[in-house]
Amino acid sequence: MDWSPYDAVLFDLDGVVTPTAEVHMRAWAAMFDQFLTDHPTRQEVAAPYTDADYFAYIDGRPRFEGVSSFLASRGIELPQGTEDDDPELDTVGGLGNRKNAMFSHILATEGVRPYPGSLALLEYLGAQQMPMAIVSSSRNAPAVLHAASVTSFFAEVMHGGIAAERGLPGKPAPDTFLAAAADLDTAPERAVVIEDAISGVRAGVAGGFALVIGVDRGVGTGALRAAGASEVVSDLAQLIPGLTPGPAPKRSDSKETS
Repeated sequence: MDWSPYDAVLFDLDGVVTPTAEVHMRAWAAMFDQFLTDHPTRQEVAAPYTDADYFAYIDGRPRFEGVSSFLASRGIELPQGTEDDDPELDTVGGLGNRKNAMFSHILATEGVRPYPGSLALLEYLGAQQMPMAIVSSSRNAPAVLHAASVTSFFAEVMHGGIAAERGLPGKPAPDTFLAAAADLDTAPERAVVIEDAISGVRAGVAGGFALVIGVDRGVGTGALRAAGASEVVSDLAQLIPGLTPGPAPKRSDSKETS
């Protein structure tokens, strides 16, 4: 990989820098298990929460939309509430914030480590003084970066909260990537996008970025290339000149957005 033609690199977070999908899945399961258990009348008509529900109703959606989607699948109606609702309230807003509190607890007590190959690439690019940014749909991105001890690598962090404040649509729309590039004072045609999800690859392509690199954590090389990825790797260490990485970890195509 020759990095000299490029002025900046924009990274997705989950599945690219850190394996945080598992933490999100555990937090959702704990929240919905507790909710259904504490409300027996609802449990009588609602099947237990499973990992399949995460992929069917939550994965890739904003947090509160994910709550609404799962509840609708069980025929449960709750007041919408607001995004500022207390986590103890049985509202869509309250359940969403309850999940987030559980995620924060797991993250704080157990932490998260970056993929070794990703950390190696960050260190390499940092030594080259390459400007870097995170572009994540998750509002938890700053906390995840802090827990993984990689915050210092990124000059900009475009996360779900900032996107909402600016009124930017999420991936596969290119807006968050374009905004992050502008924050780095870099034109898209001089920047690289690194993504592991189909929606993220499509966003990079739609934004006219110079290079969109897919990371295959289980989606498949063919699917990433079909979405528009210029190159596909299984480990970010493959992008370090002269370095041959070992086997890379795999994960499902799970993208948390809150």
